[in-house]
Amino acid sequence: MKSIQSRLFLMLLIFIILPYFLSVLLIYIHTKDRIETHELENNQEQMEKLSVELEQYFEDMVNLPYILYRKPDFFRMFTNRFEDSIYFNQIAMEENIETFYLMRHEIRQVRFYLDKYKESFTVYNAIISARKSHPDFMKQDEIQKLYHSNSQFLIEPPHKIGNYNNAAIVPDSDKTMVVTIHHKIVDVLSNEFLGVTSIDMDLDAYARICNTLIQKKKETVLLINSNDIVMYANDSSLIGKQANPALLKQVKNSSVDKDENIVMAKTLSEPLNQWKLVKITPSKLLFSDVRQTAYINTLVGIGVGLLGVLMIGIVSYRITRPIKLLSNKVRTIEGGNLDVPFDDNREDEIGHLEKHIKEMMNRINLHIDRQYKLEIENRKNQFRALKSQVNPHFLFNALQSIGAVALKHNSAKIYQLVTSLSKMMRYSIRADQWVKVQEEVDYIKAYLTLQMERFGNHVNYSILINETILEKKIPSMILQPLVENYFKHCYEEGYYDGHLNIDGEIHGNTLYLVVENDGSSITQTELELLRKNIYSGPYEGTFSQEHIGLKNIHDRLVLHYGLDAGLMVDTKQGQGFIVQLVIPLNGSNL
Repeated sequence: MKSIQSRLFLMLLIFIILPYFLSVLLIYIHTKDRIETHELENNQEQMEKLSVELEQYFEDMVNLPYILYRKPDFFRMFTNRFEDSIYFNQIAMEENIETFYLMRHEIRQVRFYLDKYKESFTVYNAIISARKSHPDFMKQDEIQKLYHSNSQFLIEPPHKIGNYNNAAIVPDSDKTMVVTIHHKIVDVLSNEFLGVTSIDMDLDAYARICNTLIQKKKETVLLINSNDIVMYANDSSLIGKQANPALLKQVKNSSVDKDENIVMAKTLSEPLNQWKLVKITPSKLLFSDVRQTAYINTLVGIGVGLLGVLMIGIVSYRITRPIKLLSNKVRTIEGGNLDVPFDDNREDEIGHLEKHIKEMMNRINLHIDRQYKLEIENRKNQFRALKSQVNPHFLFNALQSIGAVALKHNSAKIYQLVTSLSKMMRYSIRADQWVKVQEEVDYIKAYLTLQMERFGNHVNYSILINETILEKKIPSMILQPLVENYFKHCYEEGYYDGHLNIDGEIHGNTLYLVVENDGSSITQTELELLRKNIYSGPYEGTFSQEHIGLKNIHDRLVLHYGLDAGLMVDTKQGQGFIVQLVIPLNGSNL
């Protein structure tokens, strides 16, 4: 992420797209929770309402036998024989029984048990059966529970309708599932047990109430009694069976698992004491609208996000493209191409930059033309002037002729001196070329041979440079002026006891060549002035134009090797003079 375009793209992505998605996520979470809560509350309200309806319905059914207490003739049949009870008006009695049967359309069969005479008779399809003896009636489990309980009624779990007295009026084809309500008949004054009224009713009436809870497919509604028997379920295979223990555990813990099924339960009160109305809804079904909304929001978010990324890419590209073009132009300048076209017609900040860079490049090109190129040309002129002081080719040929004459006259010494001078002239022809350190040392030795002939045994010198350094390449005539200065400032001024030492060593990636003497020296003030002149800019003063001296050597080194190269001068605590050449070894010519 180093480029401006990448950083701008990332910044826009973070500050635009990321907040958008976070807002969409927060809105989705908030909306989802609100809708889920609303759905759950709505279902709870429905269950509250339906539980009241169920309680009211069963209360009506349970209280139905109390009508018997308001009809003396009808009630008298439990205390006297049937013939006696209808003695006065048998037709009216039958009509009363039929009316009782027809009071509710869900009643399928009614059985009357007269405990005093151990007899019972049934009413089916508004037809009264004959009385039959029923001595084992009280031994039935459900009747025993009712008889020994404090309650006046008992609701038996759903079962197929039965032919209680094997009466012909009940066909075998009737397989209706019914719920039976057994009701104790007692004497109000004496609390004497008189008999039992059993009402078989089909499930349709309260099934319709329960099914009101079912609003979507795959939902399940259950009505479970206090003994955990399913009194009703929209799945008919569950009716009359024991409820699932896992379901009962969920109902007991009132758990809501939003990942699988949502189980909501309502405990009913009298007359359905401890019964439970249970609704099971798959979470995917209940929250389908929520999920659909989430999917739509997600798709819209992805679409907006992709569009946003595209727009951010376009915006970042349009903004950063001029900057990239300007950067490429600057890189082209770094590569050495100074003739880069700039668009100064733009009226924005980039156009302002291009205009000023163009003006700057024009000034730089003008400066290079006037300064840098002039400096290089001046160096070449200096080298040409050095070579042209005495015509090297002519002088070299003349010396060769003089050496030949010396040999003819048996003058070996003259031949040796002429040969040394000849070597120097041959080397001077290469004054603007690169040479090995070995060649520069040979040139200095030839020069010293001539000086020893001039000054005799007073010339003391040593050259200590190992073979590794001798193979390195340096600009020609970089050491000779230093040796020449030694004779100029020592021997020519009367210092004959000085010793000249030429040394070379490598430290790290830098070559150090040292020319030092222990003869004449300069004061500290003169040393500072000399350093100031050496390190001054080109053409400042007249010091560097008088001769190829110390400043010329320093400038040549900087010109060839850069600012890491150069020349350093010093004294040995006020004695002698030291010149050190610093040459980086990473130069292309080494």
